[in-house]
Amino acid sequence: MTTPNDRPQVHTEGDRRRLEFRPGMVQSEMKLSRPDDLVLSYLRAMMCFVLFHPRPEHIVMVGLGGGSLAKFCYRYLPHSRITVLELNPEVIALREQFAVPRDNARFRVIQADAVTYMPQLAGGADVLLIDGFDADGLPPVLGSAGFYADCRRALRPGGVLAANIFNYDPNYHGMVKRLRQAFQGRICRFPGIAGNNHILFAVRGGGNTPALAMQQKIARTGGLPLLNRVLAHWTVAKLQWQNR
Repeated sequence: MTTPNDRPQVHTEGDRRRLEFRPGMVQSEMKLSRPDDLVLSYLRAMMCFVLFHPRPEHIVMVGLGGGSLAKFCYRYLPHSRITVLELNPEVIALREQFAVPRDNARFRVIQADAVTYMPQLAGGADVLLIDGFDADGLPPVLGSAGFYADCRRALRPGGVLAANIFNYDPNYHGMVKRLRQAFQGRICRFPGIAGNNHILFAVRGGGNTPALAMQQKIARTGGLPLLNRVLAHWTVAKLQWQNR
């Protein structure tokens, strides 16, 4: 159960600003001098979704945090519309401190429970980014069979889901199994990019799409940890260069 001590806290040291629920439990980190940069390695890993779907029309994110992914996608994927679902109003209230854009035609932050909101999408998303951590970690409901099934239905054919799961979560293996079942085995990951953060990618079927071809390739080979880290940095740098 979340206590008053688990409320989101902002800590600024030099050029860095962090969002934490508990001391040392970093939810998000930002450079004040470059607020759109991705500081944390697991976020660069999540951005590898563009290898599966380079030009998504609609990106839906579960969890705002300090808005790192939202800001990066908003700036460097200018063709994409972005919807962010955040349950905690206290997190949303900090958006200005983390330079999160105001709502506009391309960008919206909605206070909503992703579990109840997801069925409303019904084939309306190209990319789902699941990073909805609270003070106690990833809520089990965001790794349930029902939620993953709703995520699959929310995606268009060839759409991709990227889920951030701690490998030491006691529910980790169960979540991986349920994700695999919901997406008929179409899951993969790049090992070695983000330590204990395992970023799992799942692709909705519906023909021989580029996303499905990429999933099958990564599932077969996986790559080498060092090369995967280079790949994540290259993916982010390429987007920044293309959209300077």
